[in-house]
Amino acid sequence: MKHRFRILDIFRGIFASMVVFFHLADFADTPLLNNDFVRNSDMFVDFFFVLSGFVIAYNYQTFAKTEEIGTFLQKRLYRIYPLHLLMLLAFLFIELVKGYLSSYVQVNQPVGANNNVYSFFTSLFLLNSVKVFGIKDVSWNIPSWSISAEMISYVVYGAVVLLLHKWGIVRQKFVVFLFISLVAFASMVLINQSFRLNYSFDYGFLRGIIGFFIGAFCYGVFDRSYVYFKKLPKLFFDLSEVLVMGTIITMIYYGAYFKEMGGVYEVLFFTSILIFSFERGLVSDALKKSIFLDKVGLYSYSIYMTHALLISLFNVLFIRILKFPPSAYVYLVFVNYYLIYKVSEWTYTHIEMRFKARKKTVTSTV
Repeated sequence: MKHRFRILDIFRGIFASMVVFFHLADFADTPLLNNDFVRNSDMFVDFFFVLSGFVIAYNYQTFAKTEEIGTFLQKRLYRIYPLHLLMLLAFLFIELVKGYLSSYVQVNQPVGANNNVYSFFTSLFLLNSVKVFGIKDVSWNIPSWSISAEMISYVVYGAVVLLLHKWGIVRQKFVVFLFISLVAFASMVLINQSFRLNYSFDYGFLRGIIGFFIGAFCYGVFDRSYVYFKKLPKLFFDLSEVLVMGTIITMIYYGAYFKEMGGVYEVLFFTSILIFSFERGLVSDALKKSIFLDKVGLYSYSIYMTHALLISLFNVLFIRILKFPPSAYVYLVFVNYYLIYKVSEWTYTHIEMRFKARKKTVTSTV
């Protein structure tokens, strides 16, 4: 029976919001944003990868034919690419406007150092998480590198599951998923001579594969242990959820230390998703009561994809033009977040769901 995993959706929304605050902190001067927890919230991106692998493994358990992979990838592309393209074109428009206005007024950074024709096409073709010669940093819509890593993970997942089906070893797929994650992690360690995971334009696709296949393995554990876990008393989940939440807060707050052992975040998010997928503890009970958090979870992809542009425009208006001090973000943060939320509500309805509906229509007529 299909399950939405409502609490995991809520966490996706909360953590997407923390990534918003992580980027917003660069413009602010207030302890509300300039603290260690927000400063290390970039690691929540790994939660998205692990959750994605969990959900995809749940919904797409096998592929018997190449055509099935094509359909799977088409569905995923329809899900993530339209909003990615819209935001990329929005950034292109902003760059063109800046270039035009720079002849008439003072424009800070009239040309984005990393926003060039070359990086535009790597973003357009979702290659901006691959180490490409000449690319020295994230560019255009900064969070979109993770969408590139996500799409690459889909391709690898489809190919691996099809091969396992053809070789007749589908039952061993979850062990294979764990092996792929470990190989990707070992590759990143060898390439970068570091155990850190927080890479983006430079081998971010490996970071995506590590998390995605840990998530797919997590679903295997969930599936095989479901009956056992369902028999456990509610007290177990009450204590487990509180312990997991405390561990998340601690490991993000002390990220300066834990980032040096990047793999621990994969273990953390693996455990978090496994525990909260049952939605039986007191933390889950509390989160379920919030309609707002449900909405934030629903709009999480739009929040993640639109926030970089909206933060920049908001900063230009309030800090550069209206001359608010950076300390004003102690209250402007709520205004900025509300703007991001409302724009995300619109893009979810008119971009995300519009193309999802179109994909269903196209499929039904084939």
